[in-house]
Amino acid sequence: MTSQTTIDTTGPGSGKPASPSDGAPASGLRGHPWFTLITVAVGVMMVALDGTIVAIANPAIQQDLKASFADVQWITNGYFLALAVSLITAGKLGDRFGHRQTFLIGVVGFAAASGAIGMSSSIALVVTFRVLQGLFGALLMPAALGLLRATFPAEKLNMAIGLWGMVIGASTAGGPILGGVLVEHVNWQSVFFINVPVGVLAVVLGVLILRDHRAENAPRSFDILGIVLLSGAMFCLVWALIKAPAWGWGDGKTWAFVVASVVGFALFAFWETKVKEPLIPLALFRSVPLSAGVVLMVLMAIAFMGGLFFVTFYLQNVHGMSPIDAGLHLLPLTGMMIVGSPLAGAMISKLGPRVPLAGGMAATAIAMYGMSTLETDTGSAAMSLWFALLGLGLAPVMVGATEVIVGNAAMELSGVAGGLQQAAMQIGGSLGTAVLGAVMASKVDNDLAGNWKAAGLPELNPTQLHQASEAVQVGMAPVAPNTPAPVAAKIADVAHDTFISGMSLASLVACGVAAVAILVALLTKRGENAEAGAGVGHI
Repeated sequence: MTSQTTIDTTGPGSGKPASPSDGAPASGLRGHPWFTLITVAVGVMMVALDGTIVAIANPAIQQDLKASFADVQWITNGYFLALAVSLITAGKLGDRFGHRQTFLIGVVGFAAASGAIGMSSSIALVVTFRVLQGLFGALLMPAALGLLRATFPAEKLNMAIGLWGMVIGASTAGGPILGGVLVEHVNWQSVFFINVPVGVLAVVLGVLILRDHRAENAPRSFDILGIVLLSGAMFCLVWALIKAPAWGWGDGKTWAFVVASVVGFALFAFWETKVKEPLIPLALFRSVPLSAGVVLMVLMAIAFMGGLFFVTFYLQNVHGMSPIDAGLHLLPLTGMMIVGSPLAGAMISKLGPRVPLAGGMAATAIAMYGMSTLETDTGSAAMSLWFALLGLGLAPVMVGATEVIVGNAAMELSGVAGGLQQAAMQIGGSLGTAVLGAVMASKVDNDLAGNWKAAGLPELNPTQLHQASEAVQVGMAPVAPNTPAPVAAKIADVAHDTFISGMSLASLVACGVAAVAILVALLTKRGENAEAGAGVGHI
């Protein structure tokens, strides 16, 4: 194990080196590890919740602000794009200026942008402030991991990350339920206003509790060209993934952005070998466990977020559930993540990450296979079984892969490592939605015309067939107004059966991705530099 000296910049005697071996216990609340965990969890909860809660508010926003469907898409895409592009750079800012300051700025900015959205009177302002939310969220997320890494000793870090992952999982899955309640009983603005008091609480706790621990050899300069090249490459990649469903995977514009992304990443990698203080030292990836952790996080997000994307349409459009009911049916997934995350942290502390990570991905693969067997009349009990198994499988991966990435990085790169972890999850989620969406679209396009004809329905012209296919891809029945009830029932049956066939194939692809991730998990091991962050606080 290596040891890394840190500088406490907020406590008494600021500037005095403090290390795991000679650190004195923290006095009062300042720097206390478990109170630090509570503080960063409150801040991170806002960002995780916003990832899903806003989707429920989009229809109300569209109606109230007279926005187009494309405008409403940018409420989500603008936020995601800003978050994904800036995460690694934001992590570097934390390494340079201190994770406490970066976290507090992120919380203040995120809460302020949320309040501004709630007061916006046009869709342009909503999208603008959503972009700002993404930028400030990017400051907040890696800083939270950096603070945990700096505060907790190695033997407690997995448990801390487990609880941190539990908060993210619960907030992400609980977003649709809370969003449904607020939109239905208050208004769409309340979905954003709720972040303001949460942000105020996080700031108060942060000022009172958080202690900054900076590595003695933290970066002193900025790799400006590296930031530009990486941000540009990430933008092109994420933009291609966002626009591919509309443009098509064979469209020249899609591949132009993919090629631009590859060129940008290549130039970035070349430049990083030349600059004195690179944004991401490429030597970081000489660690096989760290690289495996990043790949594992991408694969996990592809299987999870891509597969779950269709489940929401399945519950609402095939089973006819309200958003609140759909969210409640996902509670087995949420519950197992809440229960499983701290248990996974304890297990990883005892056994190391390899076995729990491989076991978690195996459970995820089985769950995705089970989800491929769902039918139009599948009952709640069978659905709950597969959702619960998915949550149980995801918990050790969320915890273990995070610890592997952050723990195998040097202390002065903990923010960059946290940014890598979050960026890997965001890109994996986008890849999952785009790739599995393409699988779904292809299957529906291939099957719909035949299923429509076999049901004895009137033949559709190419334009009508294309429009029907787009509706079926999200589980909707393309029933025209004034259609006789018997014909409408036949159309609904064809639409739902065709959607199920597409979802089944997409789930099987996600199962295959999870199976590959089992092999990647076998390359991981406990963080070599975890002890560098052992905190000066008392446990």
